Amino acid sequence: MDRRKFLQAGLTSVCAVYANARTSAAEPAPNPDDKLILGVPLTHSDWALKPNIAWGARGVRHMLDACKACGWSKVYWRATDGGRSLYKSALMRPQGKWDDDSFWNPQTDEDRKLLLRFTAGLTPAKRDEIRRTFDSLDYAHFDSLAAAVEYGHQIGLQIHAWVSINEDDHGWGLQSEFTKKHPEFRWRHRDGRAYRSQLSFAYPEVREYKLAILKELLDNYALDGLFLDWIRTGDVRDNPQTDAQGVADSGYEQPLIDSFKKSIGVDPHETPNGDARWVNVRAQPQTLFMRDVRKLIESRKTKLPVAVMVGHPWHYRGEGDKIDGNLRGLLLDVGAWSREGLIDSAVAAGYYRDGGTPAKAREALVKETEGMVDVWSYAWAPQNLADIDRDFSLATKTGAKQMLLWEADYIDDRANAAELKAAMAKRARW
Repeated sequence: MDRRKFLQAGLTSVCAVYANARTSAAEPAPNPDDKLILGVPLTHSDWALKPNIAWGARGVRHMLDACKACGWSKVYWRATDGGRSLYKSALMRPQGKWDDDSFWNPQTDEDRKLLLRFTAGLTPAKRDEIRRTFDSLDYAHFDSLAAAVEYGHQIGLQIHAWVSINEDDHGWGLQSEFTKKHPEFRWRHRDGRAYRSQLSFAYPEVREYKLAILKELLDNYALDGLFLDWIRTGDVRDNPQTDAQGVADSGYEQPLIDSFKKSIGVDPHETPNGDARWVNVRAQPQTLFMRDVRKLIESRKTKLPVAVMVGHPWHYRGEGDKIDGNLRGLLLDVGAWSREGLIDSAVAAGYYRDGGTPAKAREALVKETEGMVDVWSYAWAPQNLADIDRDFSLATKTGAKQMLLWEADYIDDRANAAELKAAMAKRARW
């Protein structure tokens, strides 16, 4: 069980909202007009845990050869894993040994009870084995991004840096050194409690740190673009991160409180959490940061595209906790980002409750961005040919030009991988 499966274990019933029959079907004849650009996120530290995957450049070649065979021409290579780097960074600690306090090694009785909710049936011995395996992944001496850029370009793939810009942990135990040194810059709940890792963009120091990570990537790697993942937020012990209406229960940092008092004349604690004026004040720092990202891109000789992964009205967090869209639920003014030309592409993450579907999520995001940016379709990596037929049909009917398939390493889990690769490649537009 990898950390992704661990965190998903408690969400099976929620994810079933978009469950579909997984039956074999005859391969449909692709229509040339139905071809799509195919992009895929790739987490080296997850794929490296699978059996018979070589560490180092040889393993990267296996991963990217699989992407090429699938027709996945745009690879969003994960550069940050929680608060750690999967590349050679002067700003971040490399991924490797987890913190002593992690969901593989809970420190309190309360945390051990929480762990059992997610990992019923997982013995302490098995948990220790998983932790030792993760700890053996040594990114201090292997730059996975450099290897991906070098080989990916050799075989005709685009390599974009996937940066989980809004997390400084990944579930519980991968804290950034920056948040450890600066707990004063963390998010705060409405009741004043500080989050365990999440950094607030309300502080200029945080925006400068996050922007420096992007600059470091752009300076040192021949990237084809940036993919900023805004939906990931740190420690699961801070959940729920929204109130009962799905409005963010964060943003109560002092600079934002002071700003609201100055502009509106009241303390935000005296207004509802979902007050539109207060939501807009809390969303401003993220927009300031995105303006800085655009300035960074425009300052460079090569203008690379900026894509973002954001939420939608049916989004959830944690164990099914409602997220009321991007602005209210995530404090992301994606509409402003679009109107100001701060982003080139956007995709709505594939987590649905309350009847949500990929088509509904994409339609909502097209409306939110006012049709001014390229909005991708989202699908999970297929298990059979029927999945491919369904997902391509949905994407083309909604007018999408690109599909994001989540996530690359799943293809190695498929017994019929060769069949799936061939079918996707026939429908891929390069």
